[in-house]
Amino acid sequence: MDGQPCPIPRRIGIVHKVTSGGATETAKLVRSFLQHRGVAVADDEADAARTADLLVVLGGDGTLIHAARLLAGRPVPILGVNMGSLGFLTEVPQSELYAALEQVLAGKATVSERVKLRVNLFRGASTEPELDAQVLNDAVIGKGALAKMAELDLRCSGQWVATYKADGIIVATPTGSTAYSLGANGPIVYPTMKGLVITPICPHTLTQRPIVLPDDKEAEVLLVNESKVYLTLDGQKGLQMERGDRVRVGAAPDRVLLVRNPRIDFFGILRAKLRWGER
Repeated sequence: MDGQPCPIPRRIGIVHKVTSGGATETAKLVRSFLQHRGVAVADDEADAARTADLLVVLGGDGTLIHAARLLAGRPVPILGVNMGSLGFLTEVPQSELYAALEQVLAGKATVSERVKLRVNLFRGASTEPELDAQVLNDAVIGKGALAKMAELDLRCSGQWVATYKADGIIVATPTGSTAYSLGANGPIVYPTMKGLVITPICPHTLTQRPIVLPDDKEAEVLLVNESKVYLTLDGQKGLQMERGDRVRVGAAPDRVLLVRNPRIDFFGILRAKLRWGER
């Protein structure tokens, strides 16, 4: 759902890109700005994730994904401020940071609700998951740089779809459709839609194309051969898979709430990021 009212926060957490000097300095300025307006501030990540009712993220899309993981499902709005160029997730440029905060504190901001995926990794014939995690962008099952082509069986809610001989398979959210999936020729899906985007990576059979599934379906990918394959979650966490391992992906029960920038819409972001209309 898009355009829900953003509740006025009583305690705001700050999460910033720790390797960026500019983000670190801006975090101090934001803290001072909020305290002068009588707003409680949590700038320790663990405290912010546990107690804040709004997060200000200073960095880029990767920092916002990190912040969403810290929340562990808590329905806390995230105001993403991009410290560099415009991001697909961090919609607010640094120059508009304080104006965006004023909108939030005045109760005039809205949020966009985004689907997350729940990812389970099962080792061999085990029915107990080795991994139980959630992603905002994607789960990627991909081979290593020098490994032979992977052989992957795909099932959709128990129904066999196909065997893919490919470099891997991406299972993405609509939000993640503009990340790695797009680079693998996947479709652009409006980010507030509900569903799963399945995109093969360099398939041996060119007729094996991306598929979009409704969010009441689950995708299950079985590693058939001995290729050196890794499961990577949102590009930030990875596990090596073994022959016979299965990855099951479906819609997660909770959502990520992103504070909207009223000065730009999704198509404006696409035009800016993908340079549509330029020669």
